[in-house]
Amino acid sequence: DLREALDKLKLSDAALVYEPETSVALGFGFRCGFLGLLHLEIVSERLEREFGLELIATAPSVVYDVELDDGTEIQVTNPSEFPAGKIAKVLEPVVNAAVLAPKDYVGVIMELCQSRRGTLQGMEYLGEDRVEIRYTMPLGEIVFDFFDHLKSKTAGYASLDYEPAGVAEGDLVKVDILLQGDRVDAFSAIVHKDKAYAYGVLMTQRLRELIPRQQFEVPIQAAIGARVIARENIRAMRKDVLAKCYGGDITRKRKLLEKQKEGKKRMKMVGRVEVPQEAFIAALSGDVEKKKDK
Repeated sequence: DLREALDKLKLSDAALVYEPETSVALGFGFRCGFLGLLHLEIVSERLEREFGLELIATAPSVVYDVELDDGTEIQVTNPSEFPAGKIAKVLEPVVNAAVLAPKDYVGVIMELCQSRRGTLQGMEYLGEDRVEIRYTMPLGEIVFDFFDHLKSKTAGYASLDYEPAGVAEGDLVKVDILLQGDRVDAFSAIVHKDKAYAYGVLMTQRLRELIPRQQFEVPIQAAIGARVIARENIRAMRKDVLAKCYGGDITRKRKLLEKQKEGKKRMKMVGRVEVPQEAFIAALSGDVEKKKDK
């Protein structure tokens, strides 16, 4: 049982926090808090190895306050709860972040922070070669892989400290990922409007590489509401129905191909796409390998 396993793990890992959560696509589970992607991978591995559990990890998210045109206020903890009606404004949590690093890395740190919608608050030199850079940033921009990118760009020399700084209005939209027309809420995300297209293209390309080929063609779409912003197709596996058809009349070959085409069409109407468990964490962490054609 997942709850029992988390309770036992909590005894030896004080940094782990969790609460019950329900997903339309994945069913019952837990919303967990980690110190970063590495902590997530360690906890997942321990749950699988020590308790024999098979886990699916989804994208991290923060709590948003959404105000509709009619004055109704909604607290959104999951992208699937994001309202589809007319939205007056969206408030997102922000933090005051302080980055300590050698002065040689000031440029790449500022570039990274600004790419995550950070606002520079100040910079202070602490001695000859150390500098503290202070930014106000949306929490949603740093909970996933910000620290990993920071370490990568500074050869591991930078350190990050941040504290809550209230909320701020943001131009945010919900991007849905659809497999054969069905929304998979595990891949949905609330992102800034300027980054919506890039997220859609990235996720559709990743899923095309991760989901095995089916007997029928599978469209992968990214959409904002009813508007599709990106699309990729997983090509269908094909059997050579003409392999045993030596010579003969061309009409017989055409009939065999038409019959195969009709069969694929029926499959597409009733078929369901199975997403491998490893595809979830791989798609959301960027660990994408080419799938083998079967």
